[in-house]
Amino acid sequence: MEIRDAVEADAERMADIADSPPDVMRNLVHDRTVRVAVETTDDEGEETLGLVSFDARDATVHVTQLGGTGEACGRLLDEPVRFARREGMAVELLVAETDDDVRDAVEDAGFERSGPGPRFEGEQTTRYRLEPGKAEQ
Repeated sequence: MEIRDAVEADAERMADIADSPPDVMRNLVHDRTVRVAVETTDDEGEETLGLVSFDARDATVHVTQLGGTGEACGRLLDEPVRFARREGMAVELLVAETDDDVRDAVEDAGFERSGPGPRFEGEQTTRYRLEPGKAEQ
C-alpha cells in the first residue's frame, strides 16, 4: 500500500469511497490536503483503498473526510497526526455511528471520544480528538 497526494484523476474512485459526487471530490483536492491509499494492480493500474482530507485552523487539524478499508484508514490517519505533531496542534474528526472500520481505525490510532457530533443525513456522529503532544509527555 502506498500513500500519496490525491490528484483530480482520483476523483471518481474517491467519490465511490466517500459516497459523494465526483465534482465534490475534485473540489476537495483543490481546497484541502488530500491523501489516498493505493495499491498497484496486476495490470499496472491502481486500486484506491482509502482517502483522508484535512485542513488546519484554530490550533486544530480537522479531518474532513476519512474512508476506505480499515487498514487504509489507519495508515491515512498518520498524515494529519504527523502534521499536527510537527505544528503542536490537536486533531479532531467526526465518525458516523455505523462506520465500524473508520471508528476502529480512529480508536486504534489513539483518538478518544470527546462527545457527540452533529447528525449528517440523519445519522448520528461521534466527535474524536487526539492531542499528539500530550501522549508523548
